[in-house]
Amino acid sequence: MSARLDEAPRYRRMGAGDLDVVTAIERDIYSHPWTPGNFRDSLDAGYHCWILECASVLAGYTIVAVAAAEAHLLNLSVARSWQGRGYGRELLAFALRLARDYGAGVVLLEVRPSNAAARALYAAAGFAEIGVRHGYYPAEQGREDAIVLRLALR
Repeated sequence: MSARLDEAPRYRRMGAGDLDVVTAIERDIYSHPWTPGNFRDSLDAGYHCWILECASVLAGYTIVAVAAAEAHLLNLSVARSWQGRGYGRELLAFALRLARDYGAGVVLLEVRPSNAAARALYAAAGFAEIGVRHGYYPAEQGREDAIVLRLALR
């Protein structure tokens, strides 16, 4: 079997047993990561929390809240060792299908202006900037704004 087939993405629901690995990935790739409590709260709230596995390894995850025909993409992350292989695009496409399947007509998200890779990913998917949330994110020197993005699904 080829390595490419072994690395074919598979999705499954995130569970409490995944939180150690998920939070380790968060700490590795972000200067201000989500806490285990943030993930637990998302699970407890019934948000759509999904794991991307490749070669039986947890390679990424996404969290999407859907209500009143709107989806909010809360988190979309790919482990450092899996970045640069198209899994971010794959995971985003999955999250958008999920939002559509649960009745969302629009997806909203916030992104750091300093996160050029994420901004490029969202722009390539058709997201448009609709606003700024000033001082939204913690940063090394105080706070960083968030760019609010929107994508119509219909």
